[in-house]
Amino acid sequence: MNTTQPKTILVTGASSGIGEAVATHLARAGHHVVAGARRLDRLRSLAERTDGKLHPLRLDVTDRDDVADFVAAAEDLTGRVDVMVNNAGVMPLSRLDSLLVDEWDRMLDVNVRGLLHGIAAALPRFTAQGSGHFVTIASVGAHEVVPTSAVYSGTKYAQWAITEGLRQESDSSIRVTTVSPGVVTSELADSITEPGAAEAMRTYRAHAISPDAIAGAVAFAVDQPSDVDVNEIVVRPARQR
Repeated sequence: MNTTQPKTILVTGASSGIGEAVATHLARAGHHVVAGARRLDRLRSLAERTDGKLHPLRLDVTDRDDVADFVAAAEDLTGRVDVMVNNAGVMPLSRLDSLLVDEWDRMLDVNVRGLLHGIAAALPRFTAQGSGHFVTIASVGAHEVVPTSAVYSGTKYAQWAITEGLRQESDSSIRVTTVSPGVVTSELADSITEPGAAEAMRTYRAHAISPDAIAGAVAFAVDQPSDVDVNEIVVRPARQR
């Protein structure tokens, strides 16, 4: 059980992988978790596994109004919003010369616009109440580029830059954290349609860590005293050099 005061924490992309692990971990720690994703059936199953400590809501982060409604609904449920975990993301890696433009657009919509929509919905509330915490789930791709990752790494660097800009523009009442995972067991690689990229990813993901490791990092940042702002955490397998 968490020793800090329970908080209302919103988690996007909570139906699988890192988002599911973060939402589950925080709910079991005693926080009020509002979990959003497109796959509402999975969220309802997650709520059952956390003894009703998690509230499932359907969410499409690419829809600005949908995100605004998600944050408003969370506030209606508990009376406030304390933490916004912008986790939703996609990773259809490919070489640029494959010209998979629709997949590029999807990454921009989910990874970048989805983050901005979350900030736009939660920031006015945090400012009005004089407290709040943004957590962005980025990637080691924010710090490196490899063949097939150009667009994905670009979106993750954008997430890092946007989140760092938010930190610098905010006063000390709003905390801002970027968590950059390395290779983690998840469904992200399942969206890769380019055969070469898919094969490279199978090799790359030979040594993956559990999403629970990322959930622990998020919980660490969230549970710090209000005067402690954990700005950035990189978590990766020890064998990922």
